[in-house]
Amino acid sequence: MQHEHIRDFVDRHFLHFNAATLRDASRAYAAHLKAGGKMLLTLAGAMSTAELGIILAEMIRKDKVHAICCTGANLEEDIFNLVAHKQYRSVPHYQDLSPQDELALLKEGMNRVTDTCIPEQDAMRKIEKEIIKVWKRAEKENKRYFPYEFVYQLIREDMLKEDFQIDPKDSWLIAACEKNLPIWTPGWEDSTLGNIFVALARGRKNHHGQTLSNLSIVKSGLEQMSSLIDWYLAESKRADIGFFQIGGGIAGDFPICVVPLISQDLGIACKHWAYFCQIGDSTTSYGSYSGAVPNEKITWGKLGVDTPRFMIESDATIVAPLIFAYVLSSP
Repeated sequence: MQHEHIRDFVDRHFLHFNAATLRDASRAYAAHLKAGGKMLLTLAGAMSTAELGIILAEMIRKDKVHAICCTGANLEEDIFNLVAHKQYRSVPHYQDLSPQDELALLKEGMNRVTDTCIPEQDAMRKIEKEIIKVWKRAEKENKRYFPYEFVYQLIREDMLKEDFQIDPKDSWLIAACEKNLPIWTPGWEDSTLGNIFVALARGRKNHHGQTLSNLSIVKSGLEQMSSLIDWYLAESKRADIGFFQIGGGIAGDFPICVVPLISQDLGIACKHWAYFCQIGDSTTSYGSYSGAVPNEKITWGKLGVDTPRFMIESDATIVAPLIFAYVLSSP
């Protein structure tokens, strides 16, 4: 199906409730870009393993996304899938698994993410074998990088190319690398590669007897926030910046705070986010920030009274591709 057909379908049938919000959010996203705006996308959950990259990569290539903030898991799971897709295992009836079934998967080295198992040896250890090379080089050269910059080095130096198991055009990280998009990964240590990095720095040896000795070669979350300030101040002088959030948690909480940080803590005049949309299934209850309605963000100085804002309570693996297809087909 062509993207134009999806846009026509949404316009014709998505008339009420969450469907209408999806339609309106799509139209507003397209209008924001048409007016010269830029969009920061946040990725939480297991979007890379859910293969959102198939359409997200196209969004990046077509300049519909201009910066990304994601969990460390989403950063790494895109390249895990890139090099080990054929060894992944689908578990369509995952709701029926017993604790003993889960234990059996663990013993096989198959780490489950909802309905998909990631093979440890073919994915995680394969990437570890390559990424330790760029970590060690940074140590030797006394250089420091953000987590995504190490991954970009793997891509740009073709260190993974021989192991590709999917079409590289379906990798959102390859598309982001080609566009040189900034990627912030707050809490990167809460990821498989982050765990591996710390283990190596604490004396664990890899299969080649290598360890790391310098934790500081990976720039911290505080440094990531500082770089986000620089990016927002520079980009918001040229364009209004929107905020498209998939899921909740740190991937969304971290970047949205940059506006009140600049305006309230630094005391620098700063534009609000010019568009806001969140896709999530967290209901608003008992202080759940991930389920907070967009209006609450006005009280924190993140959004303005006139900011177009949308909350779509649904499955992001269904909603995001529809919105992206709509935006891709919009003039």
